[in-house]
Amino acid sequence: MHFINKYNNYINFYFDYYSISWLDFFFFLAVIFCISCLLVIICYFIAEHNLYYEKISGYECGFDPFSDARDPFNIKFYLISILFLIFDIELIYFFPWVSSLLFIDLSGFYYMYIFFLMLLLGFFIEWKRQCLEF
Repeated sequence: MHFINKYNNYINFYFDYYSISWLDFFFFLAVIFCISCLLVIICYFIAEHNLYYEKISGYECGFDPFSDARDPFNIKFYLISILFLIFDIELIYFFPWVSSLLFIDLSGFYYMYIFFLMLLLGFFIEWKRQCLEF
């Protein structure tokens, strides 16, 4: 219990010491907005605007488009992208867990360990079914 109180006092001191008012926050946002607009305007005037055929043509992996975009293609591209999104979104849960590792007890550690094992099990099932191979 002393361990938790020690870190709670540290966090309270941190927020009290570094607290900012809303006026400071909106001033900071206004400065960021002005700098961003200034950079966009400067880049617009510095960049060259000479257009030619190769520059305005459609880009398709370095070669000219050879067919209509509505032609059927292999569904495995969709499967790989869906698998990537699933594993990528599940890995986002690791960042809050790592940042709060000092404040959770062993049950939080075990729950995340079980979550990781389930994620690993799903990965091996997809590997076994050859979903990742073309």
